[in-house]
Amino acid sequence: MTDTETEAGLERPAARRAGDEPPRPTGIGPLGWLRWAWRQLTTMRTALILLFLVALGAVPGSALPQRPQAPERVTKYLDDHHTLGPFFDRLSLFDVFSAPWFAAIYILLFVSLAGCVVPRAVHHFKAMRARPPAAPRNLARLPQTATYTTDATPDEVLDRARGVLRGRRFRTDADGSAVAAEKGYLGETGNLLFHVALLGMLFALGVGNLFGYKGNILLTEGKTFANGLNNYDQFSPGRRFDTSELAPFSLTLDDFRAKYEVKGDKRGQATDFTGKLRYRTSPSAPEKPYDLKLNHPLKVGGAKVYLLGHGYSPVFTVRDAKGQVAFQDSVPFLPLEPRNLTSEGVIKVPDAQPEQLAFYAILWPTAMASSDQKQIVSGFPAPLRPVITITAFKGDLGLDSGTPQSVYKLEGLGKTLNPIKGGVKLLEPGESFKLPDGAGTVTFDGLKEWTTLSVNRDPGRLPALIAAILAVAGLVASFTVRRRRVWVRASAGDDGRTVVEVGGLTLGNPTPEFDAVVTALRGAPEPAETQTKE
Repeated sequence: MTDTETEAGLERPAARRAGDEPPRPTGIGPLGWLRWAWRQLTTMRTALILLFLVALGAVPGSALPQRPQAPERVTKYLDDHHTLGPFFDRLSLFDVFSAPWFAAIYILLFVSLAGCVVPRAVHHFKAMRARPPAAPRNLARLPQTATYTTDATPDEVLDRARGVLRGRRFRTDADGSAVAAEKGYLGETGNLLFHVALLGMLFALGVGNLFGYKGNILLTEGKTFANGLNNYDQFSPGRRFDTSELAPFSLTLDDFRAKYEVKGDKRGQATDFTGKLRYRTSPSAPEKPYDLKLNHPLKVGGAKVYLLGHGYSPVFTVRDAKGQVAFQDSVPFLPLEPRNLTSEGVIKVPDAQPEQLAFYAILWPTAMASSDQKQIVSGFPAPLRPVITITAFKGDLGLDSGTPQSVYKLEGLGKTLNPIKGGVKLLEPGESFKLPDGAGTVTFDGLKEWTTLSVNRDPGRLPALIAAILAVAGLVASFTVRRRRVWVRASAGDDGRTVVEVGGLTLGNPTPEFDAVVTALRGAPEPAETQTKE
């Protein structure tokens, strides 16, 4: 039999002919994939995963030095770790909060929460305006039920039920021979408020990072700081912050005081720091005093000024070989060990003639001999007996080369800057050291203290605080308030009395409120039998 020949009764059914077969499905298509991706993104599971990723992504920002805050530490890390350093740098781990991958996680989290919360809020709003659900056919199957009889008519029972339930803030609705009541929407409202507050916190953090700034300054007693970009030791502006918007305030540190434990195992531990400040909100404004303490920042110019740390700034007078004063000022020293504040610093004297001078010095605030009597140590952080050791150098400091230098480090040692033979000396306040070969004289005039201040302007701080308070309130409401439903049905019994059925349903465990509702409905105790199931 050929393809064109068919026998009677053997022809394929029309529905099974190859040419008439319906087209097979080819996939959900691009629009379907987009809908699927959106549904996955806006699930609570995805939001929790993204929240975890944000927290995980912030870990390198705490564990590794960050370029906006400490570029010199990043450079040192790269020099010390030739393999990991460049790899971390390619991943933007030295500037985590500006990294594209962190921004992507942050934006996805924001979109995920918004896509999850907004539809739930709309659904919740509709549910709050909807009528309570009608009474089930068999109230006895509910977790909480009660049945009793009364001489009141069914209408009187239902009227009483509406009054009792409304008095307990239930929303009620009459449905024939039954009254339906519902309350407890505050729990879901609190849940939504919590998630909306999370969105608010994310938004506030974004606003703070975009339009705020943070800067650090080191201020010695007697010095004044004017709020200008060039006067900061470190400055980290937000991406949208305009430095011309810096408020024109100024700060003067008159005195810094630190208190320490003097006895016991905690001897030398700081107990209190106080910076005596004078500040102006503008150049023409009057000066105002302020005692700056830890956790008690100064609010000025839309920013907050925090006290961070402290140290010592020895005061030196340096005369060159011609006897002229080439340097006279305080020099901040950095602590070598935080417990007793042994500190180091350098003094650069580019104006000395005929050769430039420099000094490396170590300060012991309370100098004493070590236990083996072979070296000097500091026995207490307060300046009870300050002693400084000076090492002198002469030559070219390299300041005219145009290459920036650290004020805490001498450059060109052994090349353009050489030690002066015999140029090492221990000095106490008021003592002078005449340098060998008539190179000059250095005098240790005394000791001042410095403090580091953090100036922080964060326009998102107040919105973030409000959002945090709302989040806590919403969380408390979501855990303490539960959805509750009560139905009351009244019908005529065989003996002419009215049979009242009451059913209750609570999201979670049953509450004692149901018993109180039944007691209020019954009024005076009835002789009839009551059946209650909880």
